[in-house]
Amino acid sequence: MPQPLIHPVLLCGGSGTRLWPLSRKAFPKQFARITGDESLFQQAASRLSGNGFAPPMVITGNDFRFIVTEQLAASEIAPQAILIEPEGRNTAPAALAATLVLAQTDPDALMLVAPSDHVIPDAAAFRAAVSAAAPQALAGDLVTMGITPTHPETGYGYLELAPGARADAGDPQPLARFVEKPDAARAEEMIASGNYLWNAGIFLFTARVLIDAFRALAPDVLTPVEAAVSDAQTDLSFLRLAPVAWDGVPDISIDYAIMEKARNLAVMPYAAGWSDLGGWDAVWQQSGPDDAGNVTSDHATAIDCRDTLLRSETDRIELVGIGLEDILAVATTDAVLIAHKSQAQRVKEAVSALKAKNAAQATQFPTDHRPWGMFESLITGSRFQVKRIVVNPGAALSLQSHHHRSEHWIVVEGTAKVTVDDTVTLVSENQSVYIPLGAVHRMENPGKVPMVLIEVQTGAYLGEDDIIRYDDVYARGQGAKG
Repeated sequence: MPQPLIHPVLLCGGSGTRLWPLSRKAFPKQFARITGDESLFQQAASRLSGNGFAPPMVITGNDFRFIVTEQLAASEIAPQAILIEPEGRNTAPAALAATLVLAQTDPDALMLVAPSDHVIPDAAAFRAAVSAAAPQALAGDLVTMGITPTHPETGYGYLELAPGARADAGDPQPLARFVEKPDAARAEEMIASGNYLWNAGIFLFTARVLIDAFRALAPDVLTPVEAAVSDAQTDLSFLRLAPVAWDGVPDISIDYAIMEKARNLAVMPYAAGWSDLGGWDAVWQQSGPDDAGNVTSDHATAIDCRDTLLRSETDRIELVGIGLEDILAVATTDAVLIAHKSQAQRVKEAVSALKAKNAAQATQFPTDHRPWGMFESLITGSRFQVKRIVVNPGAALSLQSHHHRSEHWIVVEGTAKVTVDDTVTLVSENQSVYIPLGAVHRMENPGKVPMVLIEVQTGAYLGEDDIIRYDDVYARGQGAKG
């Protein structure tokens, strides 16, 4: 009898700070191209596609929903469903919500729940390990993927194997317990024993088994999540979980809610390479340092450096290091991080410090992704702002007006279809149009290539929330992003 399809569930709502300034609340690391030409999210979706896998389910936050659809479309992957969390409540409610939705059509569906921001270089080996673990999950166990440790890491949780289990086995093994992140001495002891694996936070089970586990071990999570799924509303291609019910959902990980209490546990050892990219030191390691131990991006140069990461995310900044050793240096258009490699885990302290001084760089990017394309702020003054706006082929901004600003648009690439009150015109390259304060207007790209324009805003208030939407193909409602 053939094995049933595995239904991937990609958890995609995190707002990691340990890879600041590249990863921020407005655009977290899973959507960034950190290793390779695809984002970590795209890599995860591709890794869990093809023979043996159903289309993926994705659970994410409201602000990321169009980034998810855009990146999946770029990878030519059609999702089974995209669930929208009203607020992040950790991994237990997210995994359970996806499970309840899938169980509506297939109560015994085989599911693989995985973060979308990990690096797993050997996709074929990982798929083979998942396939080898499937019979154990179908038999009623909660199977977790256990990573063969390469060093005594204090930043990961561990999995203790049951007596007689083998850490190098090619099939699922009995699992004794989940172990919290250890201190350095304890991590050394566990690695020396050979009886522990890293906890990757990747789980395989059937929908029925997980729901039963929540019913027995975490009913306080099950009840409100069931209500949020029952009252969920369809919005375009998304399924919005009911916000009132979701307010009552505890903020708890699936490890704490279920895995640390369950008895039907098994672990699938995996030794073919894995990283959660939990810091810039991990990025340095995964990026393949050269003979001197250096990793440099296209716009970075290392001179007499050793064991150093030099990374510039923009062609506007050439990053040069001279005589550096064990240094991490990362530059974006609006922020620069410089740290000793041994201090990589303290980057989140920098984010907290920036938040305390109300620095926009703590959470926001100069580049803002929207369902129609993107814009970046080039310069801002007391009563003006200049933006570069890119509109995707066939896309359109909302029909809108502003209370506090007027706008000048200059098309520099492609052709824009512009509505200003009752007038509709085509504006080509090197042409411009003026949008008076209060005018009802819209910008569209009727062409087959991206349209680029420069927008000059002038007025007393230039915030993104000064938007009144009259019509929007993306159903965003009112507000800065809707």
